[in-house]
Amino acid sequence: MAKHLPASGWTPIVVTVDEAFHEERLDRDLAALVPSSVEVVKAAALSSKYCRPLGLGEIGLRAWRPLRAAVMKLLATRSVDAVLITGSPYYPMLFAAEIKRRFGVPVVLDFQDPWVSAWGAEQTLWSKAGISHRLSVALEPRAVRAADFITSVSETQNEQMAARYPWLDPSRLSPIPIGGDPDDYEMLRQHSANDRFGLFDPSVVTLSYVGTFMPRTEPLMRAFLSAFAEARGRSPNAMANVRLLFIGTSNQPNNTDHFRVQPIAQALGIGGVVREIPQRLPYMEAIGALTRSDGILLIGSDEVHYTASKIYPGLMSGRPYLSLFHKRSSSHEILSAAGGGISLAFETSDDLSAMGDAIGSAIVRLVTDPGSLGRAVPTTYAPYTARAISAQFAAIFERIAAERKRA
Repeated sequence: MAKHLPASGWTPIVVTVDEAFHEERLDRDLAALVPSSVEVVKAAALSSKYCRPLGLGEIGLRAWRPLRAAVMKLLATRSVDAVLITGSPYYPMLFAAEIKRRFGVPVVLDFQDPWVSAWGAEQTLWSKAGISHRLSVALEPRAVRAADFITSVSETQNEQMAARYPWLDPSRLSPIPIGGDPDDYEMLRQHSANDRFGLFDPSVVTLSYVGTFMPRTEPLMRAFLSAFAEARGRSPNAMANVRLLFIGTSNQPNNTDHFRVQPIAQALGIGGVVREIPQRLPYMEAIGALTRSDGILLIGSDEVHYTASKIYPGLMSGRPYLSLFHKRSSSHEILSAAGGGISLAFETSDDLSAMGDAIGSAIVRLVTDPGSLGRAVPTTYAPYTARAISAQFAAIFERIAAERKRA
């Protein structure tokens, strides 16, 4: 958005935590995608060295006071027409009430994932996750009540929020996915990301899954891996040279030993053809892995509302894919329309259990005849490019800024 908002008439000022206080390896190539002309204000944070042993690693809390000070200083000294606070981290969304009270500047809250979630509600009461959930239940309504507009990645997520807070005005809720930027692939072609793990061997066919292995991904992953194992038995010649690669399954940049896929694969007798890299790779390295793959695996969740941001980089990579999502998810709808791969779907757990043959056949086709799948049609994902997403946010900013002037 920082790159594309100016095309819609908005000048962004980015407020973020100084990278000196980040715990993960810095992603310099990702930062290089932001134009140098963008103004970036960096805030300090408490050191994780001292906070992490106390169970306080969340950067939104460690940087709470400095972030708040930086935002309030900007509002006091500069002409600002709107504030966008995106999460996670979610705690800075609580700045909204003070922003409105002191400066009258309209605020948009953008939920990239649910702050209050069904998964959180299932956690043990006094566990860290359970305590975090109870905090979210207590704090989210305070933030939401102060917002002038709310966006999230799916209509279902908005509907769930509206059900929690009947006083919300539905006309001030909008689903806007994270999307992707085709320009990133042009940058990748100019500065090819390295393969520091030696993940790709031109003598084998590599099918890659790049992204988090979420708890509710597990039923789909088990169905896929079972079908893969059966396909190896039914089509030994076609499948003899196929390997599966899973990257960033933990979604944590420093998690190198929490394997989630490998144990399932080993139990099915295919551990030798599966490689898993639990840690999240830097962005350019991750999309570089997509472009090096012979095929991409887009495996979702058994939740209807799940909207996978990874489908857009997958489509933009130009590689053939096999996807597996709930039939009523927006991801399946988009992938089915885009083409360039095989889109499979289910509605119930029984449907998923009965899909072994269909998944196996799709795997064999992806491996033996990828050319028959064609390529994804760019016009089908044009509304989800970074430029289009930025224009949607700009329209919201225009609306709430105009309302402020009239008031």
